[in-house]
Amino acid sequence: MTVTRILIANRGEIAIRVARAAAELGLGTVAVHSEDDARSLHTRRADEVRALRGSGAAAYLDIAQLVALAADAGCDAIHPGYGFLSENAAFARACAAAGIRFVGPNPEVLEQFGDKARARALAQRLAVPVLPGTSGPTGLAEAREFQRAHGAVMIKAIAGGGGRGMRAVLRAEELDASYERCRSEATSAFGNGDVYLEALLPRARHIEVQIVGDGSGDIVHLWERECTLQRRNQKLVEIAPSPWLAKELRARLLDAAVRLGQAAKFDGIGTVEFLVDATAGGDATRFAFIEANARLQVEHTVTEEVTGIDLVQTQLRIAAGRTLGELGLEQASVSEPRGFALQARINAETMGADGAALPSGGTLSAFEPPSGRGLRVDACGYAGYTTNPRFDSLLAKLIAHSTSRAFADVLARSVRALGEFRIEGVATNLTFLHALLSRPELADGSVYTRFVEDHAAELAAGAKAATPARFFAATPSAAGPALAGARVDSRDPLAVLDYGKAASAAREVAAEAEAVPDGLIAVLAPLQGTIVSIDVLDGELVAAGQPLLVMEAMKMEHVVAAE
Repeated sequence: MTVTRILIANRGEIAIRVARAAAELGLGTVAVHSEDDARSLHTRRADEVRALRGSGAAAYLDIAQLVALAADAGCDAIHPGYGFLSENAAFARACAAAGIRFVGPNPEVLEQFGDKARARALAQRLAVPVLPGTSGPTGLAEAREFQRAHGAVMIKAIAGGGGRGMRAVLRAEELDASYERCRSEATSAFGNGDVYLEALLPRARHIEVQIVGDGSGDIVHLWERECTLQRRNQKLVEIAPSPWLAKELRARLLDAAVRLGQAAKFDGIGTVEFLVDATAGGDATRFAFIEANARLQVEHTVTEEVTGIDLVQTQLRIAAGRTLGELGLEQASVSEPRGFALQARINAETMGADGAALPSGGTLSAFEPPSGRGLRVDACGYAGYTTNPRFDSLLAKLIAHSTSRAFADVLARSVRALGEFRIEGVATNLTFLHALLSRPELADGSVYTRFVEDHAAELAAGAKAATPARFFAATPSAAGPALAGARVDSRDPLAVLDYGKAASAAREVAAEAEAVPDGLIAVLAPLQGTIVSIDVLDGELVAAGQPLLVMEAMKMEHVVAAE
């Protein structure tokens, strides 16, 4: 099949990335944007731009509208990027029905790996280790029983990804509320609220393997990535290859990933993800399959840097019918990684002392990425851009590469580049990343997936103490109204409760934003986000600790309770 013109069904930096790869192949591109996203940078990087009806993520999830727009624009292919509809089998089938090529795996593969319970079952059939877990969509009663049997557990959305619909439960009293939040997040993000549970590996590292297939059963791996440095199940830093992986364990992980791809006759590019036991004194060779993502990953950049293979162009060529052999991608021809690459995600957020990410927002008054040998920046920020809390907070991906065999060299390059990145007008996690990459644990590999949470106070203090000369100041955004469905900023008044004289201190905090009468207390937004629901009525008697409303931010839902 010939591909000549593609519609990019995404936004931000990944839409820009796809447009550049397509342009280098001589393909025409059409960008799309929601009604509230017309100033996003990706709209300036394609040959043509089309507006979508609707606002926020919902516009980018409208299958019928996207397919109709692609047909009207004369596109013969649609690239979904990552997130949104990238793993949606119904979208792939709708494209095929319209005679449009979906740049990604076929619907059967998407269904196999998009349902995490089915993916677990496939791994078990192939004797690939998995953690103890429930077998499919899990009700609350079964979840309670599983938690009693296993203690600490992880609740996961069956159709989830990107950390959404996922929560660790360490105590029994946390289960019911976490279960409900995961179901709500999954329904909002994926249209499927089903969840399942796995036993929680208390101290683990996160390793993923990049695979490529052409649908014939032939699979090639492009080595692995270390994705252990996360906050609340969302990755912050990714490294290729892993600097801390034993040779024998690497071989076993690569083999397991290839066998899973072969069994599914995987076509396109994807990632197979594992947890590795990092418990002190534990089994250093113990690992478990957790999921497979049948799409492009945010961190594909580090694999590109160490292999020299353009993964997006590979996607487009496979979509056009090329085989691995025709692309020169037999396993024997894939060389070992050249040095190390590290990606740091720069978000419009600050990190609290408890490890929680607090979204920020506003208009960028300056946006100047670093430059120099071995640096790459994939970004969607620019001076004058106003962030939108309806979308992911990612502003840029800073990728450093060094051909040196010493991981310390790419680490030093990354730290230097973070100090040169100038962003003004919006608070970011630049100083937090600087503090994180400066930790001694990165030198010896004694990190694990909860490292950020466990060292959050130290990291926050390190970020606060960053030298002003190396990091540029930011200003907060303006406040917004507090209505259901509205976007609000941190510290905005959300509600006013009758709470008596003890509320005087809180009233003083809120005084500048809104006058609060005596005997009342303002409930302040803990972060910037969108109000999903209000769970109390005007005049209702409210107990201390009772949930008042739910806010959505950073891909997760946050319950705001009465003090």
